[in-house]
Amino acid sequence: MSIATDHALPEVTLRIGSESRSIGVAFHEHVNPATGQRDARVPLAGSADVDDAVQAAHQAFSLWRTTPARQRGRALLKLADLVEEHAGEFAALAIADNGTPQATAHASVAAAAEWIRYYGGWADKLPLGRITSVVSAGGSFGHTLRQPYGVIGAIITWNAPLMSLAMKVPAALAAGNTVVVKPSELTPFSAMLFADLVRAAGIPDGVFNVVPGGAEAGAALVDHPLVKKVTFTGGPETARKITAAAARTFKPVLLELGGKSANLVFADADLDAAARHSTFMAFGVMSGQACALPTRLLVQDSIYDAFVAKVADIAASFKVGNPEEADTVCGPVINQGAIDRVEAMVARAQEEGARVVAGGARAGGELAEGFYYPPTILADVDPSSELAHKEVFGPVLAVIRFTDEAHALALANDTDYGLSGYIWTSDARRAIRLTEQLETGEVVVNGAPNAVTERPFGGIGHSGNGNEGGLEGLEEFFWTKSVAYGDG
Repeated sequence: MSIATDHALPEVTLRIGSESRSIGVAFHEHVNPATGQRDARVPLAGSADVDDAVQAAHQAFSLWRTTPARQRGRALLKLADLVEEHAGEFAALAIADNGTPQATAHASVAAAAEWIRYYGGWADKLPLGRITSVVSAGGSFGHTLRQPYGVIGAIITWNAPLMSLAMKVPAALAAGNTVVVKPSELTPFSAMLFADLVRAAGIPDGVFNVVPGGAEAGAALVDHPLVKKVTFTGGPETARKITAAAARTFKPVLLELGGKSANLVFADADLDAAARHSTFMAFGVMSGQACALPTRLLVQDSIYDAFVAKVADIAASFKVGNPEEADTVCGPVINQGAIDRVEAMVARAQEEGARVVAGGARAGGELAEGFYYPPTILADVDPSSELAHKEVFGPVLAVIRFTDEAHALALANDTDYGLSGYIWTSDARRAIRLTEQLETGEVVVNGAPNAVTERPFGGIGHSGNGNEGGLEGLEEFFWTKSVAYGDG
């Protein structure tokens, strides 16, 4: 299959081994969130298609796992280069997939290439095992082996399709596994180009397979007996179904779920830097549609009013509009359902006493046909309210006042989620104390980047289990075998 050379939307197909299928059990009409117009028909895989994809991956596993590690690594490094070379196409597809603004789309392509390159570099340096005992110490000779599972079922969400591929697939392939990916039917385009580039990188057919689909395809992938582990990015409700299904055969799952991350801003912080970072992270990254974003802004009471005003001023400067325009910061949300959810949550928050500082209503005028909702700031949010506890997955920031460090910590940990935590302070001792006490999978201080390749990324509680990123992300795709040799 040829690689796209322009920015036209690719035909969405099922990629199974060397085959490209344009028909599934049904079709989904893709809607461009920037315009509200249908622009493509997406074939949906059924259980038989999923079975074919898993069988292809299973057959390819014996070849791929015995491919020399340095060769697997070179293929992944080539894939990273190809992703960078096709940055323009990926950015255009991200705009079409879910309305990602151009600047964010290009940044995501660069980040995806780095994730692929990171795990490509690990392929021939894998932690293959360790010696556990030796005969000279009075026992048998024992050691462990770290072995790939086989077929990995990967189910990715719609908000960052290329990054989800990059955070899952390279680590699994570097470890010697094969993969069947089910991208969301809402965002199918990026996976098509990615699959083209996987083949162009020299990775054999069947090692990477794509089955766009809905709930039927996802359930068939999780249930398949030849799928040895499932990695899922999405929401807790779907994760519960996946976990329950996987439990029937004790199949391990890696879950990267949602978040309601707290952003603690103390009076001694660099308030200008904190305001810029807090505002951009709440609204400028996928219009609030990402799991690790700091959507609860906790501000010390002595600076509360001034800091809220700073954030509102910065948010007002963000252009909301056409994601194809270079100066757009905030694009649309994914669909009408997202608009309805955001509007309802904002209305309920106001009924519970929250004060709208910015935004608060769907964009009209020339943006009325698309799914645009401007940056919305709600101050004086009740810490026990729905908005303080439930993930909005849209451009809505809940601002809550705190008095001191103990109060801030109690508010931050008062959530079922546990993905990310953010701290702004000039007091290094306070930062160390809080990083130890925040109940989250990651903590970033004073604007450090989050979800980077070399550090593990994952959560606890309703934010999931397991890790992507770092050596820990690679180890997710091995199982451990204990071996011993006696002298009999």
